Amino acid sequence: MFNFTQLDVSVQGHVVTLTLNSPPVNALTRILNDELTMALDAISETDELRAVVLTGAGKVFCAGADLKGRAENIKQPGDFMAHSRRTRECFHAIRECAKPVVVAINGAALGSGLAMVASSDILVASDKAALGLPEVDVGLLGGCRHAMRLFSHSRLRRMALTGYRVGGEELYRLGIVEACVAPDDLLPTALEIAHSIAAKSPISTRMGKHTMNVIEDLSLRDGYRYEQDMTAAIGKTDDAREAQLAFKEKRPPIFTGR
Repeated sequence: MFNFTQLDVSVQGHVVTLTLNSPPVNALTRILNDELTMALDAISETDELRAVVLTGAGKVFCAGADLKGRAENIKQPGDFMAHSRRTRECFHAIRECAKPVVVAINGAALGSGLAMVASSDILVASDKAALGLPEVDVGLLGGCRHAMRLFSHSRLRRMALTGYRVGGEELYRLGIVEACVAPDDLLPTALEIAHSIAAKSPISTRMGKHTMNVIEDLSLRDGYRYEQDMTAAIGKTDDAREAQLAFKEKRPPIFTGR
């Protein structure tokens, strides 16, 4: 489907798995950044694909920004702003992907890796996983706003100001991830969730994710009004009528995406 150098792509049914593969620690290089953005944008417009699993190769999900390669990309006025824009859009590409993204956190997800995780829809962790903001150790900042979607005030500031990492079991205890499993069970668990999503109406899941993205920053009144409007729009689709008929006839629905 794609010919990438730092991102592995595999398709199983209606589910596509994207594996970060930028050895040795899957740092977010410019190449990986651009390939991930390109893949997610293409997936958004590919009707056959209905759900995404995002994970990392090896023992690390993503160790953060590629500080070594940064010097090669920032050499003249304007380069830093362009670099920052590319990085932002990579995270937005995950959040704004039309298809739900299940992230399988196989190891440490630090800085940019944490932002990728926080931009995903459903989180599953290995017991070897950890989320952290180590930028303070190199005199930088990054990922705090994304981390605010996951962590409480005190925990976030402890992470940002000390470099404290939150492990997989603690992430599960805090209700941040759906499951904390052994490494061998991680991808099967994420794929099971993704295939469950893919079995639903693609219109419903696509519009459902879009709606939840929109209402996240709205008031209760405005958010629920928007959700009601989207529900009415979904209810007029062929898939909605098919789902209701299948329920009445006690049979599996056959969705067409219309």
